[in-house]
Amino acid sequence: MKIRKKLLVFIQGFITFNLLWYLFSLKVNMKILPRPTEVYLNMFELSNQELYKHVFVSLYRVSSGIIISLIIGSLIGLLMAYSKTWNKILNPLVYFTYPIPKTALLPIVMLLYGLGDKSKIIIIVLILVFQIIVAVRDAALNIPYETYNPIRSLGASKLQIFSHITLPAILPELLTTLRLSIGTALSILFFAEGYGTKYGIGYYILDAWSRISYLEMYTGIIILGLLGFVLFMLIDILEESLFKWKS
Repeated sequence: MKIRKKLLVFIQGFITFNLLWYLFSLKVNMKILPRPTEVYLNMFELSNQELYKHVFVSLYRVSSGIIISLIIGSLIGLLMAYSKTWNKILNPLVYFTYPIPKTALLPIVMLLYGLGDKSKIIIIVLILVFQIIVAVRDAALNIPYETYNPIRSLGASKLQIFSHITLPAILPELLTTLRLSIGTALSILFFAEGYGTKYGIGYYILDAWSRISYLEMYTGIIILGLLGFVLFMLIDILEESLFKWKS
């Protein structure tokens, strides 16, 4: 039911956005801002194998970056939460490097790992992993100590304590962080795909812009937005299936 409501909100927002876009395009009346109807009709004409390849390449890069960040960030965050020694060692490093703009490291990453998918995935990981580390660490530290007492009194193992107490407690915060990370990851991807690649939605948009093909450019922008929405909805579906009690 919650997903249906969000889909309804999306449809309402989609209609409102396109209506405003249409009115603004009429006011501007220039080729640089085509009407949404023209862009959508052009999108169907461009729905060929080449366009799908751009979509799948971008989806592979952003999904890989998010998954790797999730694994590394969760492990480090839990390590910092439950080990005072590791927290003392890693906390200054996380505190210092978290606000540094990682996009400035893109030239270095490309020099070290080449111009292919690896460098683009790494730059996504470098940015997202710190968000996940901080979210997981803080969520784990905010669990009241008394919460563990009943399950410990029953003789539960550390794995059982983690699976029944810690994991359910940190998952909501983790999923919220992932939602925020999707927008960040797609923004980084658009920037990274402007260099050293011939595939990806970011490349597709910039290539269309350089060729003054505005219909293709707007098509790429819309597809990038829809890609973010699909990933966002997948997290919502996962949350609803895991936390039915919140519905």
